[in-house]
Amino acid sequence: MSTPPISRYPVPTLDDLPEDIRARILEVQEKSGFVPNVFFALAHRPAEWRAFFAYHDALMEKDSGLTKAEREMIVVATSNANGCQYCVVAHGAILRIRAKNPLVSDQVATNYRKADITPRQKAMLDFAMKVALDSAAIGEADYASLHGHGFNDEDIWDIGAVAAFFGLSNRMANMTGMRPNDEFYLMGRVPKQK
Repeated sequence: MSTPPISRYPVPTLDDLPEDIRARILEVQEKSGFVPNVFFALAHRPAEWRAFFAYHDALMEKDSGLTKAEREMIVVATSNANGCQYCVVAHGAILRIRAKNPLVSDQVATNYRKADITPRQKAMLDFAMKVALDSAAIGEADYASLHGHGFNDEDIWDIGAVAAFFGLSNRMANMTGMRPNDEFYLMGRVPKQK
């Protein structure tokens, strides 16, 4: 059986990419040992690639009232709701690593309401899901609930922005038929061999 393509659109080779994109991909490869398919699939359009990853990094890599694991919880829960296999698999792996918990990702992806997470994190995911699936219904009660769990307005912006950005990501991954890397499936499930 042959390996399916990573995208239904043409995927550039590393040598065909502009230098800034090639340098970033090589940096990711050095750090993780492989290149997540999203980097090559979205490089089909370099200007959009740059905008996508600039916004991704602004949301996911900054210091915030949300931990990096909590941001990944938002991605996993909302990506499942949006039916995005790529993001559930890829960010599920990242969540397992950032949470240092091999169970939490599958729990959050399947039904975050029954996951072994805090009430604060469940409230965060309730709001993220509302942003992802019914943003027109967001009202003052949603903010009051989050304030009651210790989130400030900037944290709430971050929750909403991560959910909204990954709504775009989910739709692009689904539209392009983006395939998750095989490496993601085992990441963070068993301790690393020393």
